[in-house]
Amino acid sequence: MKRHLLSAADLGRDDAELVLQTAAELRELADRPIKKLPALRGRTVVNLFFEDSTRTRISFEAAAKRLSADVINFAAKGSSLSKGESLKDTALTLEAMGADAVVVRHGASGAPHRLAHSGWVRSSVVNAGDGTHEHPTQALLDAFTLYRHLGSTDGGRLRPGSLEGRRIAVVGDVLHSRVARSNALLLRTLGAEVTLVAPPTLLPVGVGTWPVETSYDLDAVLPKADAVMMLRVQRERMTGGFFPTPREYSRRYGLDGRRMATLQDHTIVMHPGPMVRGMEITADVADSDRSVIVEQVTNGVAVRMAVLYLLLGGSEPAVGGEE
Repeated sequence: MKRHLLSAADLGRDDAELVLQTAAELRELADRPIKKLPALRGRTVVNLFFEDSTRTRISFEAAAKRLSADVINFAAKGSSLSKGESLKDTALTLEAMGADAVVVRHGASGAPHRLAHSGWVRSSVVNAGDGTHEHPTQALLDAFTLYRHLGSTDGGRLRPGSLEGRRIAVVGDVLHSRVARSNALLLRTLGAEVTLVAPPTLLPVGVGTWPVETSYDLDAVLPKADAVMMLRVQRERMTGGFFPTPREYSRRYGLDGRRMATLQDHTIVMHPGPMVRGMEITADVADSDRSVIVEQVTNGVAVRMAVLYLLLGGSEPAVGGEE
């Protein structure tokens, strides 16, 4: 792997499958009484979050601690950042603390790239979501979840190429979704066929250059899909009327019991969270046997452990014994 993980485009197929296979080995820790490895003992991981987050921040914290790293949580609110301190001065402070990896979430697209290539820090930088740009570790955990359900395993090892030709529908607010962008890149790298389904107002300019198909008709796409990934409507990022009413959006692009009944028997339902129940997905679908939304959270810890291990600890998938 490269020194940083800033974009899903940073990962070739071999690198992506190395992360996923490493995550498969680490995923077994979740079922053990002792969930810790000494792989990153003595290393320091800083979670630098300029935006509010629950799942991603806690997931990275759990991942680092399970690898025995020291963790510093650095939130913008209540810190010097709220007093006007610049990204550069914050970075220099982290460098002085001896951070080995900095996990960054920022409201500005490109902020993690700026941090990684500025020369301010020598640590590895992991993009935990930047603006409406990308969220590569979310794409990795989504791909890992897809492998576990759609790809066969052999003795706990993921079968390379098992997403080849699989059809993945990504539905909803693509315009404001960093998850959609990263998934479009990574899943295509892994051989899947991605279809973005959204109203025209919620598809970004230039989407024609993405390695995906697009559709405005959810009902036409669902019966062919092997997995359906619903996206939250990010009202906080919207400054205009992107659709008439929430009820109309839900009627056209929401996943309910009627639409779920049209899915193939093996098709799974995903969501990066947080969900708005009743908007993009109904409660009966979110809580159904087809839903792997809670499992995605568990898989996220394993995938982020794999990313931190490979960036800081080693380049081989095999991880040593328990602590």
